[in-house]
Amino acid sequence: MPPMLPATREGEPSLKDVLPSCLAAVQGEKNRLGLPAVSKTVVILVDGLGASALRQRTGHARFLASRFSKKATLVSGFPTTTATALASLTTGASPGEHGLVGYSALVPASNRVANQLTGWASDMQPAVWQRRSTMFERAGEFGIHAAVIGPRRYESSGFTEAVLRGARYVPADSIAERFDAARSVLDAHARSLSYVYVPELDMTAHAEGWQSDRWTHLLEELDSAVQSFVRTVRTDEGVLLTADHGVLDVPQTSQVLFGDDPSQMAGVTHVAGEPRCVQLHLDAGLTDDARRAVLDAWRRTEGDRAWVLTRDEAIDAGWFGLVDDDVRPRIGDIIVAAAKNIVYYDARKINDPARRMVGQHGSWSSDELVVPLLRFGAFAR
Repeated sequence: MPPMLPATREGEPSLKDVLPSCLAAVQGEKNRLGLPAVSKTVVILVDGLGASALRQRTGHARFLASRFSKKATLVSGFPTTTATALASLTTGASPGEHGLVGYSALVPASNRVANQLTGWASDMQPAVWQRRSTMFERAGEFGIHAAVIGPRRYESSGFTEAVLRGARYVPADSIAERFDAARSVLDAHARSLSYVYVPELDMTAHAEGWQSDRWTHLLEELDSAVQSFVRTVRTDEGVLLTADHGVLDVPQTSQVLFGDDPSQMAGVTHVAGEPRCVQLHLDAGLTDDARRAVLDAWRRTEGDRAWVLTRDEAIDAGWFGLVDDDVRPRIGDIIVAAAKNIVYYDARKINDPARRMVGQHGSWSSDELVVPLLRFGAFAR
């Protein structure tokens, strides 16, 4: 039996509320998260730290756990992947509005699939491809200093320009150095909006799984660093800690290979998305009957363990929020979103290194979708 469609949880506080609420707090205005007025804010984004994983490792993160509860959570948004989630975080917009609709997506103008984190080229101009102004740009309009603090390797990427434009990038490679840099920004400006990016847990989850010893050790390191930083926070400074998505550990025995069934691949020109949310693009010349045949073929084999929707069905269900007309063709004609603890890989890719990944995300499970929202400093009062 096909799984029931997931609830989008659109009415709940979400990741796209975080930076708009922080900016409003610096301006002394009401906001979606109910944050009090402050002079300076810091948002700590821990890539891959799902609420479920934190709940299961509270003994290794006692300081974070002291502020964590069932109510201290947010909904990330769909698909639960970094490129999409960070764009929603920094713009306050839905994927259908800002345009980053997956880990990889079709670039219609050049008819290629591009990695949205690393595949930027001349056909993806950051200021055009990401279609909304950022909260950092808006902060600058009000004379509020905006800073992004993250690893040096991300300083000049196309993705950084697309989703972090308007902020001064402060490179800092270790977790401790990033919090030192955040303290320096707070000290240097009367009003500021800062964002601290911590990618280490997600990287380790992909390589070894979030249940690995290495992931737990990094959580302990993060917990200590946040505690040390929060001790320095003053009465007019508010700090939030959240994440872009959670992670599921998926064994190799749960990898589903596709690509060798002609009925599933007839007319498929591009495979985009990610292993837990495959987006299939079909030849524009296919007849309606041929498109239906491909859809039916996927539903026959995968309909009991994945949500298999057409683009229009997914948009109508609210999966991508409001969708601008220019963004629609970036979304796959058919979306296969894993409903069980599985991942999909294209068997035609020989020696695909992605198949070595343990930690996975991209679909609708609560482990992927629900992230913490922890409040410190003035925001904790």
